[in-house]
Amino acid sequence: MDFYIVLGIERDAGTGDIKRAYRRLARRLHPDINPGDREAEARFRQVLDAYETLMDPDRRRRYDAGQPSAVAGGEDGFGFAGFDFSNRVHAERTTTFGELFEEVLSRRAPRLAEGEQGADIHTRAALTFEEAWHGVQRTVKVTRQDVCRVCAGSGYRRAAETRCVSCEGTGAVRSARGHMVFAKTCPTCGGEGRLKQEECGPCRGQGVESRTETLTVRIPPAVADGSRVRIAAKGHAGVRGGAPGDLLIDVAVAEHPVYRREGDELHMTVPVAIHEAGLGAKIDIETPDGQVRVRVPPGTQSGQRFRLRDRGARSRNGQRGDLVVEVRLRLPKILDERSKELLREFGRINGESVRESTSARATVDKP
Repeated sequence: MDFYIVLGIERDAGTGDIKRAYRRLARRLHPDINPGDREAEARFRQVLDAYETLMDPDRRRRYDAGQPSAVAGGEDGFGFAGFDFSNRVHAERTTTFGELFEEVLSRRAPRLAEGEQGADIHTRAALTFEEAWHGVQRTVKVTRQDVCRVCAGSGYRRAAETRCVSCEGTGAVRSARGHMVFAKTCPTCGGEGRLKQEECGPCRGQGVESRTETLTVRIPPAVADGSRVRIAAKGHAGVRGGAPGDLLIDVAVAEHPVYRREGDELHMTVPVAIHEAGLGAKIDIETPDGQVRVRVPPGTQSGQRFRLRDRGARSRNGQRGDLVVEVRLRLPKILDERSKELLREFGRINGESVRESTSARATVDKP
């Protein structure tokens, strides 16, 4: 049986063409219009099967590929189950046949997945520069949804076997529209007609319960201000056995009086004496990783920078940035007469003006 021929449409027909063809045939073959006509009833069931298959993208794709199509009664939607002309069948009639069938055959929204992942939990941590640089352990108090201790996260617990009240033990629920009856597998018992477990009371079938917990977490070394640390599987538990979410810690790092971090680089300013800058020297400076010796070459100017490779912060790929040391000349606050005389002699020997280039530039720029 070719569903496209049954509906009288082309193989590339869209959903609008399928709906129009279905409504046209439903008005002509409906049992209320053809009472007692078995051929019309059989034709109508073929039209209904064709409509259900071609309106569902997955089922249409399988049908076009020549794969067997599942019967409607085995899916979440209602499947056609025949007619009932007895007086006990009552249903509100819709305006047109098309509206009636669209209401009955429309797919319900998918139910909540059994393995839905739990949500993440967000919190903050304030660290000193040293704590962020070397890493630190912190205790964090969180209130989260954890696995229910009564049902172990399943949402159900075992109970004495009873008849399913939703389907009255038949395993299928039925819906009537006029004299047409549709049926689908009972979602409560899964089609068995019997219930061997009941919904967990403490968690109301969700498999999780609220719990306050104090966690000890490790903040990794060299974490930057404004970064986020992810602690896996410490968020809310998943519903009915789903994977748990994560604990996300937003880190705020306090400023340091000496060190300044820019990306993976670490910057600092080091004072040097005038004789060290003029004659050159080897000076020891303190870094977050300990003492380091820096060579200051003769004639070093104030503001000059020196780059120490792989002495900065560690990046995510395991490499390290650089330490950038900026030199600042510092004179003694008080000079004795001997020091003053030596400076005067130094000035007589090196009498060139250090502001000559600045004065020349100012003259050129003057309008």
